[in-house]
Amino acid sequence: MEHYGLLGIIPPLLAIILALVTKEVIISLTLGILSGTLIMAHGNVFTAITIFTDKVAEMSGDAWNIRILLFCALLGAFVSMLSKTGATKAFGLWATNYLKGKKSVLLFTWFFGLIIFIDDYFNSLSVGTVMRPVSDQNKISRAKLAYILDSTAAPVCILAPISTWVVTVMSYIRDSEGFESLNISEFVFFIKMIPYSVYPLLALAFVVLMTLVFKDFGPMKRSEDNAQNGKLFDEELYGACPGNMETSSNNKAKWYDMVIAILVLIVVCIVMFPVTTYMGLVGSEGIATFVQAASSISLSQAFLDTDASKALFYGAVISIMIMYIYYVVRRLLTVRSAGNSIMEGVKSMVPALVVLSLAWSIGSVIKSSPADGGLGLAAFLSEAVKGGGFPLWILPAIGYLLGCIIAFSTGTSWGTFAILIPIVIPIANGLASANGYTDNALLNVLLINVGSVVSGAVFGDHCSPISDTTILSSTGSNCPLLEHVATQIPYASLVAVSAFIGVIIGGITLNPIAALITGFVVMCVFAVLAPTFYDRLSNVNKKIKSVFSK
Repeated sequence: MEHYGLLGIIPPLLAIILALVTKEVIISLTLGILSGTLIMAHGNVFTAITIFTDKVAEMSGDAWNIRILLFCALLGAFVSMLSKTGATKAFGLWATNYLKGKKSVLLFTWFFGLIIFIDDYFNSLSVGTVMRPVSDQNKISRAKLAYILDSTAAPVCILAPISTWVVTVMSYIRDSEGFESLNISEFVFFIKMIPYSVYPLLALAFVVLMTLVFKDFGPMKRSEDNAQNGKLFDEELYGACPGNMETSSNNKAKWYDMVIAILVLIVVCIVMFPVTTYMGLVGSEGIATFVQAASSISLSQAFLDTDASKALFYGAVISIMIMYIYYVVRRLLTVRSAGNSIMEGVKSMVPALVVLSLAWSIGSVIKSSPADGGLGLAAFLSEAVKGGGFPLWILPAIGYLLGCIIAFSTGTSWGTFAILIPIVIPIANGLASANGYTDNALLNVLLINVGSVVSGAVFGDHCSPISDTTILSSTGSNCPLLEHVATQIPYASLVAVSAFIGVIIGGITLNPIAALITGFVVMCVFAVLAPTFYDRLSNVNKKIKSVFSK
């Protein structure tokens, strides 16, 4: 038996429904896995539970997966150590001395968000608390600050090759049915997928355009007008601010203490990609030393052949060791406080690590054949779409919409990745094969489909009122949560609709440039029309209220 047929759809469907209803991703994934193991155990509850525990242990115990878990934990430790030094605040204060005027402050806030790419939580809180005073001085509304923070959190983290988001997506891609047929590494796949990530790219571009070119509209315009009159946020209309959170301060910290940390992480991780490949070649036929390994293949080939989990793990370990010594020598941290901050950072990543382990487990249940301890859903869906005459071009748009809906409703993009990527890849692979696509054409099909799911999930995470990044952006800017949500949704939705049109064009052409250009042009047209549309909508609302008031 190759699969369980329609029964295989129960685990992901149950996980999606429960996530939408309960907003609890961990519980939803757990029950989704248990429903699958219950099917495999033919209704025996005890056997289903034992299969569940074995499956989680098996997936978490995989060498590749362990390194990804450790990388995420160590990156949390790195961020925690950096935040305790006060270097981030020192960098922001140094930069503000050179900022003149509202536009320069907005653009620097955007740029600051780009360089804090390692973690979305750290991004929202650190950039927000550092830039809030200078934003207030320039009469920038807290809502506009929160919008920029949110727009440079998830959209940046999903595009940066060195972040917890990226290794998470790579792990789901690697374990999906059909990916191995591409004969490329998951890291190379991710790099190639960046141009297909339409929404994150357009969201980042839109912040710059709204700063330099277009006029504010909708609730954001009202907040900006209020700020010009000295009212930076509206507690009467939107409720109280979430609290005034501050970053750590240290008079000894300098702007370069943060820059050095970011550069060390980037450089070490990049260097470890080819080094990891060369290390793996030592001991193979005719290669006895590292120097011989380095001369045996080109540098570009070494990058392509690397094991990303090893390279990133090695990079994280070395980076933490270097910065630990640096910060202790600089007396920004003591030996004890540095150790405590590392432990706090690891603890902060535990929920994410649990989600990762459960996501790998449900992915295994979904894709593996019954002989390998799964339901064979991937094989079933692939067979179904091959013979069903389903149009290939519309699949990216469907994946994008599902990603938007699930992530917005649940407030999590990671959970959305875990549910949709293992389903979309085998479907896209089956449809592409049925239509005669091979080699680069097949790769493009998978890239646009996975990129569309990622784009939709990032949009949902970006503007969902229950998303952690939305809440933390509100906290970092000290803006009422409802004001942040109300002012951001029109902007994010405009970009999302533009990205959707771009995704459709990308699905038809299998060309990321066509998708991005289309989305960008549509976005600019909408941005020109939006102020007039919202003015007319406001006038209609006033007339309706006047009629009912009589």
